[in-house]
Amino acid sequence: MSQTDCNLYFDWAATSPADPEILRESLEISLLNYANPSSAHKVGLQARTVLENAREFCAKSLGVKKNQIFFTSGGTESDHLPLLSVLNKSTKGRVILSGIEHPALREECAKLKMLGFDVVSVNPDKNGFVSPDAVAEKLTGDTLFVTVMAVNNETGCVQPIYKIADKITELTQGKRRPHFHVDCVQAAGKVPLNLSHPGIDSAALSAHKICGPRGIGILYASKEFRSFLVGGGQEQNIRSGTENLFGAVAFSKVLEKYYLRDDSNLERFEEQKNWTKEFLGKIKGLKGCSIVPEIRANLEDDSVQEKFSPWVVQAAFHGIPGNVMVRALDAKGISISTGSACSTKKQERPVLAAMNASRDVQDTAVRFSFGPLTTHDGMNALFEALQDVVSTFN
Repeated sequence: MSQTDCNLYFDWAATSPADPEILRESLEISLLNYANPSSAHKVGLQARTVLENAREFCAKSLGVKKNQIFFTSGGTESDHLPLLSVLNKSTKGRVILSGIEHPALREECAKLKMLGFDVVSVNPDKNGFVSPDAVAEKLTGDTLFVTVMAVNNETGCVQPIYKIADKITELTQGKRRPHFHVDCVQAAGKVPLNLSHPGIDSAALSAHKICGPRGIGILYASKEFRSFLVGGGQEQNIRSGTENLFGAVAFSKVLEKYYLRDDSNLERFEEQKNWTKEFLGKIKGLKGCSIVPEIRANLEDDSVQEKFSPWVVQAAFHGIPGNVMVRALDAKGISISTGSACSTKKQERPVLAAMNASRDVQDTAVRFSFGPLTTHDGMNALFEALQDVVSTFN
């Protein structure tokens, strides 16, 4: 998809337009290496070499070891694998999740609760941040698993995952340390990320959020663990099933191109921060508009802005239901959403509810999300369309 084609697309947090050059190149490689990577014959070994090269490229981009990278079907499976591994350890115990987690973790934790696990939620403060102390208050001697996402997919809040990891380590010295998992789906390739930070035991990534294909994810695991799901033993017995060679190669290439590590990507990141700050300044002046969370409207304080991903903005427009705003902008050729695509049909806003947002904010909040192909002109067009919709309703 060209830059012009997605100039009015502002739902990148749901999925990104795929990089056509990378997809074509990856498809050609997978067509040439058609054999099963687990087969022992020559063409199978050739496919295995391609797969392992892709794994090595991913590890290099992410700054971790090759044997810590496991290919999965996407972010959801990368969340499930470490979570469900608690079933190998015990039939009871505590599982702690933040109140802002993606449904992939929230709904699966609910299943564990039905099986008898003590599942507790740590809600964020009113600004959407989960504090290390709040997590610490929930830790018990039988805690098996803790999960806090790196960047919230609705508010853009960058969570203090490194401080949380450090706090868990500090409080469990000489004791059994729970597994700390981080959903990095909205962080990888979007904000600076250090997976090798001590105390981060596993992390989930998804290719289709950063211009890759759907159906391929990465589970980063800092150390060995026993998967509850078993089968043919692929991916070091962590994720069984014939490997997705096309997806693995494509993921390695999008990480190489889009992951934040070199000057070109960091320059685009800084550019987006400026554009987003300008956009926030414009929309907060619209009648009935409130930035969510409100603290983000403090544009004069750079320390506040650094706590948010510049790729995600949430705002509520009093008197205009979120689904109405989505349809009104869609009629103008502009794509946005009310929040997580996985929860859209349910008309629920659990993240905002966890932040104690008012019912009005929950009903009227919408999300604007951006990506590498977003342009300054496109964001200006988005504001003008918003201005027009708001004036129509007021």
